[in-house]
Amino acid sequence: QVQLVESGGGLVQAGGSLRLSCAASGRTFSSYAMGWFRQAPGKEREFVAAISWSGGSIYYADSVKGRFTISRDNAKNTVYLQMNSLKPEDTAVYSCAARLYSTATMDAYDYYYWGQGTQVTVSS
Repeated sequence: QVQLVESGGGLVQAGGSLRLSCAASGRTFSSYAMGWFRQAPGKEREFVAAISWSGGSIYYADSVKGRFTISRDNAKNTVYLQMNSLKPEDTAVYSCAARLYSTATMDAYDYYYWGQGTQVTVSS
């Protein structure tokens, strides 16, 4: 069993930055690929970023490329999402997820464990 707890969300003005953290407990975190997904009101959940167990493979949604950076610290059992140049359309609940394999994918159905999510609101 893996428990995931996100933090770092909040209200920020357009152009600002936030850093989300996802702390994992339970089984071997370093073996799992991790992903960030988001869901805005009335919209389907969408992929944001993913990172392999070693950090050697990273994927981003086109909408966040160049603005968001995913990283992980296996010693701290934590994955991060640095979000810069935030836009109002980035407003959503952001959730981290763990995959039971070391390779990262962009498909939410490939991820088994999910956190509760943290709200990010970007004002214009």
